[in-house]
Amino acid sequence: DQHERYIRLADTNRFRLVTVDPPRGVIYDRTGQILVRNVPSFTLSVVPAGLPKDEERLAQLGDQIAVMLRQPPLLADAVDWGGRAWADDADRDVEAGGDPLPTTQEILDSLREIRDKVARGQLSAYSPVSLITKVSREVAFIAEEKSLDLPGLVVEIKPLRHYLEGALIAHWLGYVGPIPQESVQSYLAQPGADYVPSDQVGLAGVERTYESELRGSKAKKHVEVNVMEREMGVLATRPGSAGNSLVLTLDLELQRAATEALQARMDTLGADSGSAIAMNPQTGEVLAMVSLPSYDNNLFSGGISAQDFQRLMNDPLSPLLNHAIGGEYPPGSTFKIVPACAALEEGVITPKTTFTCQGMMWLPNEFMPDDRSQDQPFYCWSAHGDVNLERGLAYSCDIYFYHVGGGFLDRFQGLGLARLADYTRTFGFGERTGIRLTGEAIGLVPTERWKRETWDTNWVTGDTYNVSIGQGYILATPLQVLNSVAAVANGGTLYRPQVVQRVLDSEGNEVQHMVPEVIRQVPISPENILLVRDALRSTVRWGTANRLEAALPEIRAAGKTGTAEFPGELDEKGNLPTVAWFGGFAPYDDPEIAIVVFIGEGGGALDAVPVASEILRHYFQIPEPTPTPIP
Repeated sequence: DQHERYIRLADTNRFRLVTVDPPRGVIYDRTGQILVRNVPSFTLSVVPAGLPKDEERLAQLGDQIAVMLRQPPLLADAVDWGGRAWADDADRDVEAGGDPLPTTQEILDSLREIRDKVARGQLSAYSPVSLITKVSREVAFIAEEKSLDLPGLVVEIKPLRHYLEGALIAHWLGYVGPIPQESVQSYLAQPGADYVPSDQVGLAGVERTYESELRGSKAKKHVEVNVMEREMGVLATRPGSAGNSLVLTLDLELQRAATEALQARMDTLGADSGSAIAMNPQTGEVLAMVSLPSYDNNLFSGGISAQDFQRLMNDPLSPLLNHAIGGEYPPGSTFKIVPACAALEEGVITPKTTFTCQGMMWLPNEFMPDDRSQDQPFYCWSAHGDVNLERGLAYSCDIYFYHVGGGFLDRFQGLGLARLADYTRTFGFGERTGIRLTGEAIGLVPTERWKRETWDTNWVTGDTYNVSIGQGYILATPLQVLNSVAAVANGGTLYRPQVVQRVLDSEGNEVQHMVPEVIRQVPISPENILLVRDALRSTVRWGTANRLEAALPEIRAAGKTGTAEFPGELDEKGNLPTVAWFGGFAPYDDPEIAIVVFIGEGGGALDAVPVASEILRHYFQIPEPTPTPIP
């Protein structure tokens, strides 16, 4: 009986059920260009059950691994396992990839951490855990040669994500990495999931939001192992399945053209940040989405170094932030399409309603109306004379929109904050669009209650004036601005922006096709939307965006410029810093592309419009004009 018992125990110790990670799905742009793929890479892993139990032998193992990592390939047979210490940072070498090699102490700390996690039930004692990724082929061969001297250490060939375009589309794709400690339980608790704490998962971009589609299912195999926990034979296998692939809505070459145009203008201005987005206004498909500065998501493949991670996290320009969906800014005059639509719909104005702009107006203090010394000046960027709806939008007249939004004493009843805020929200401001990317911000549609709770003061008419021109407390993301422009372009439908067009299985068969998803119809009549559309066409023909008409007369574009002030240091003329905007669509008669350009410095007409022109030039494949030769 004892003999049979020991045989059963021995068999239990010899056999393991292990899982094999499937290949993660690849990702393509809408034209079929591959954007990310899996490349094989050697990883030094440890099977915790095979690690030495005593501390002295564990420390020796850590030292042996540190020495092995530093051996030139030709000296592999001369590795001294006597215990040379490499704990001094001054002795660190650098791998070909540029990352510092771990010291003996760092390796020992990692081994102890793995052992402790097994004791706490956070890791399996018999499943390999990655220790050092992206090791060279030579180091992997040395580890295999010296396997009898390295208890618990195994060499695994693991696929790493290779992002072919790096920073160009890093905010689209995101990256993968180990499950964050605070999220382990939520992953393990997912119904039908076969996650383990040491798994790699998507942590940003579509890698995260489409994790379930990209991941695939693990294979399982029943293996025989030796006392060193190394596989000696495979008894049975159960195949897994590769992850599905994604075909994005992204047009890679349009993304490249938009990035180059935006970066060039930012360089000219000395601007620190910017974004540009292009969308099909009839479906919500995002064709390009640029956020600058960006980062190289290949840094995260196989584990980012502490130095690189700290550099990215501490960068004041926030390269990890997708400014296109996560940056919140005053939308400036691009917002004027909302009070224009709302005022027409509410009967506050007609297309012929006219106000006189002399470049400045005085608003009496509503709490001390008889004390004219308390009057507050509100400015326009120019004196436009008599202004109706078309001229108000085309010339971006602030005086016109002060009246439209906030009215003027008892002489004219404007929209007022409540109605303006309601219509603003129907156009998608103050809420996430629901785009399937990580890091989307909400923005802000201010209200009287919000101001009291935030600033402990009352809302005044001047606050409504500021909101009416996209200034003051209102904040929006570039994507929200684009979505509002697209809704005007397509006749009133607010679509949920989409970044994935199709999902394919490992054989290339389509398993899911995305269809346009409507958020809502904006409550504006077709007749009133057409009036605003016509005014946006005039903005490009002869208004503030006429540089676009001059550059691309062939496409009959429409749009709205914007220049918004924000708190900061005054320049030598006493002016606040500004951000530049342009939102538009083309062709006017049957829009197939809507775009927004945001630059963290400059003016909409001077700086954002030229970027938009270059994006549209590429999209419509209009060649650069031939310079006229000088006689």
